[in-house]
Amino acid sequence: MNRMHGWAAGLAAWMAGAAAAAETQAWSIAAGPFKGDMDSLKGYACPDWFRDAKFGIWAHWGPQAVPMVGDWYAKNMYVPGARRSQYEHHVKTYGHPSEFGYKDIIPLWKAETWDPDRLMALYRKAGARYFVSMASHHDNYYLWASKLHRWNSVEMGPKRDVVGDWQKAAKKHGLKFGVSEHLGASFTWFQTSHGADKDGPKAGVPYDGANPEWQDLYHPAAAPDDKGWYSKDPRWHRQWFDRIRELVDGYQPDLVYTDGRVPFENECGLSMIAHLYNADAARRGGKPEIIYTCKQESEGRWVQDLERGVMKGVNPHPWQTDTSIGDWYYNRDWKFRPVSWTIHMLVDIVSKNGNLLLNIVQRPDGSLDPEVEQQLADLATWTAVHGEAIYGTRPWDVYGEGPVRAGGGHFKEDFAYSARDIRFTTKGATLYATALGWPADGTLLVRSLATAAGRVTKVGVLGHAGEVAWKQTDEGLAVTVPAAKVSEYTCSLRIEGADLRPVPVVEPPVVVLADDKGAFNLRADDAELHGDKIKVEMKGVHANIGFWDLPAEWVSWRLRIERPGVYRIGGQFATVHDGAECVVEFAGRTLSAKPAKTGDWAEFKGVGFGAVEVKETGDLVLNLKARDAASWKSINVRSLRVSREP
Repeated sequence: MNRMHGWAAGLAAWMAGAAAAAETQAWSIAAGPFKGDMDSLKGYACPDWFRDAKFGIWAHWGPQAVPMVGDWYAKNMYVPGARRSQYEHHVKTYGHPSEFGYKDIIPLWKAETWDPDRLMALYRKAGARYFVSMASHHDNYYLWASKLHRWNSVEMGPKRDVVGDWQKAAKKHGLKFGVSEHLGASFTWFQTSHGADKDGPKAGVPYDGANPEWQDLYHPAAAPDDKGWYSKDPRWHRQWFDRIRELVDGYQPDLVYTDGRVPFENECGLSMIAHLYNADAARRGGKPEIIYTCKQESEGRWVQDLERGVMKGVNPHPWQTDTSIGDWYYNRDWKFRPVSWTIHMLVDIVSKNGNLLLNIVQRPDGSLDPEVEQQLADLATWTAVHGEAIYGTRPWDVYGEGPVRAGGGHFKEDFAYSARDIRFTTKGATLYATALGWPADGTLLVRSLATAAGRVTKVGVLGHAGEVAWKQTDEGLAVTVPAAKVSEYTCSLRIEGADLRPVPVVEPPVVVLADDKGAFNLRADDAELHGDKIKVEMKGVHANIGFWDLPAEWVSWRLRIERPGVYRIGGQFATVHDGAECVVEFAGRTLSAKPAKTGDWAEFKGVGFGAVEVKETGDLVLNLKARDAASWKSINVRSLRVSREP
């Protein structure tokens, strides 16, 4: 059967509507101990290669990069007003989606300068130990040589087996190879292509997805109540299973990622996991070495993935963060994350028994921006020195210490770390303590290793050949770091000792001292946060207090007042709302202010609260709160300044 006959026959079967047969047909999986149920999957154990690898790089790349306006283009080009007006960009650049649809974007993806061998060499040098290729995004376009679907990269677009070429390069450079499938959600995700404008000159004119000629790409229309992330249609379950099996059987990857929970959360998805484990075990003599990862807890049945987020603490089972240095697909309007962010994410995640899978954003032609290439070079320099504290390590009894306590979950990845934030890993009898910054005062104090933790016998600094002075006291392990910085981003200690166990550390509140002009600069990362959602994040190079969505949450600082007097209070705020109002409570007074609407969460403007007479000295608390629940609107806070008047 040739490819054209294969996809045509598949579409005809769909249109014929054999739903009952699809529901009752057994899922064909490789023979072995694993079955399509949760009980049998308990027998899986995460392989050591993944636990040792720690860092992977992902190519989240395909035709949706062509417009260079970011992620989810294939869906949002059919939604007026969505995703920073991707629809408007499409109409202006290509024409109306009733005439020029996503099917017409696909041939524009040529990958003209893509050199997977060169890129893989860069990724390996930067520290990646595994590589993941996009296999299919929600756009229902396949990056492998499919015999079941004509919309694939061999038939259309670059006319190359993208998955196959990535895999060859990964094997050449000694990296494990994985594939990501986002196909399960495609059926409902792509239903926007079946719509039409509600107003304007093309009101009511169907988009090209409504044309039956293209429904092997855009899918048939979903039932009115079929709107979830995963379709309820059993015919789609069958098609997904058959096509993902074609992918994994044909390429035999080391890792398979699903963008969502277990597909369809039923026997279909669980059977695919069982097939992966059984088939891989048969190839390897009895024990599966393959990784399956998705966004669902599993108690070790597979690797749980967090999108753009981290765990709060050490997880007993290996897990993974997937994130990106920018937008998921190339976006000319997005700034890339700095390399410091990548390094701090990696160190924090590894300390908690996790791996980092990082998307390196490629241009449509397959190349990297010069800034991205420089980041990879900087990362290579860092891992060459500090990789000892990363690769092949295991978590300690606690992940670390320091003022930044990251809330766990998806989409929580922006933290203002400093040298006071320390993360631990172990390798055999060696303990590593990595500070997320270089100590400005020349001393690194590890409070978890006070004398009650056991006897430290030897301390060294990674990247420094000489000895360093250190002392273990009841306050902690104090290490005098080299005068010349090893790194701008971290300071890693190699520690040896006898039966070391962490001393519980209670993080004291930061006490802010007056500057040489008698003013107090209350920074975001010196604040004490009261609430579960509010947190410190980075906006550009500045820390700010964000995710302040709940009026019951609040912020406080401790100020050491040595001179009574009149103090004037102001601050830097950002908000997209009109009428936001907050209050400061300080020295027995309550002052209110209304931050101006700045239109962007990263654009800050000053606002004044007024003046307070302070009669007492000592450590005083300043609270920043919502005025009341009824009038509250979210704000971001960069800093407050409390200035003593002459």
